[in-house]
Amino acid sequence: MLRKHHISVKNAIRGLTTALNNQPNYRVHLFLSAIALIGGALLRISYSEFLVIITLIFVGLTIETINTAIENTNDAIDMKWREDIKIAKDASAGAMLIFALGALILAVIIYIPKIINLFS
Repeated sequence: MLRKHHISVKNAIRGLTTALNNQPNYRVHLFLSAIALIGGALLRISYSEFLVIITLIFVGLTIETINTAIENTNDAIDMKWREDIKIAKDASAGAMLIFALGALILAVIIYIPKIINLFS
């Protein structure tokens, strides 16, 4: 039983490594996540605000990973242009866009007052 879990974890890490190496958006997300965490520390955001930021980071990485899986699965089905595959890929990218806009709004709500307080 433990061996099955070990293999599952190993495969999951391989998948994350592949996504990191092959998906520029994944690297952008990690870069922006680092900026958010460093900015949070420098601006001394509260514990609960850090929890929000960390949750946003993990949910964003999860959605980006699912988006990558959907894109790769559809490419494996057919590399030729197909309307049904385009819709699936666009919808999964749209999910990431919705999340990114929501995360941006929450980040603005958390960080802008702290930045304004620096200059007042």
